[in-house]
Amino acid sequence: MRIKRTTPRSGITRRTRLIAVSTGLVAAAAIAIPSANASDTPTTFSAAELKSAGGAVLQADVPGTAWAVDSKTNRLVVTVDSTVSKAEIAQIKEQAGANADALTIKRTNGKFSKFIQGGDAIYASSWRCSLGFNVQDSSGNQYFLTAGHCTDGAGTWYSNSGRTSVIGSTAGSSFPGNDYGIVRYSGSVSRPGTANGVDITRAATPSVGTTVIRDGSTTGTHSGRVTALNATVNYGGGDIVGGLIQTTVCAEPGDSGGSLYGSNGTAYGLTSGGSGNCSSGGTTFFQPVTEALSAYGVSVY
Repeated sequence: MRIKRTTPRSGITRRTRLIAVSTGLVAAAAIAIPSANASDTPTTFSAAELKSAGGAVLQADVPGTAWAVDSKTNRLVVTVDSTVSKAEIAQIKEQAGANADALTIKRTNGKFSKFIQGGDAIYASSWRCSLGFNVQDSSGNQYFLTAGHCTDGAGTWYSNSGRTSVIGSTAGSSFPGNDYGIVRYSGSVSRPGTANGVDITRAATPSVGTTVIRDGSTTGTHSGRVTALNATVNYGGGDIVGGLIQTTVCAEPGDSGGSLYGSNGTAYGLTSGGSGNCSSGGTTFFQPVTEALSAYGVSVY
């Protein structure tokens, strides 16, 4: 079965690959920046106003920004990395216009990057990523999921850095807009339905506050918690991805595509990107795995 390439839901067609293997990423620590329009009196913003504010941030098109609605404060939290200037923050607020008061700006050190390079290392022709989850279709054909910015432009995949042991070929890819891809297995490589020994039995969307575990081929296993859902991140170069899970889990280059899951065996997401490292922490975003499963008509096992 050949799965057709998924068309990104955004209208963006530019494919700028950032090879993050050589990028030094600085640890991320959120530092709140008071809004110039902040009021001592709490303001309630409607869903329409928050949606409009999010659209304004998208229109501002400032690389190094990510945004999601905080249901507790009923505001749009815009996280900006170290590359975003004060002038660009002002540009975002100006674009938001009457809805600027709905924005909470937070700065994080480091640069938002796609972490290109469940766990195991997988190699394309010029880069390394991480395998997310093993899946199968209704006919029993087996595949694995990983990040779309990994499969974008990739054909054959290998299990070793020497690129002599073929494990499969890309059968579908969606990036930007989304960040998921699927590879069909070939050969006799072992394909367990686990992530770091945890049996993955189902897939779901986590809630804000959920404790999650991430596996990646660079940094191994780390845990953290979900801080936002439906986040949008602008990696720059036209690479904007929406609908992401935002977390406090650390990650580094090469962890892209790796699995995000719960200790109860529930698959949550695929590592997209973020800022920071696993010495000091960071902010990391994940593509919800349920969307990829639905797009390709496959399931975890």
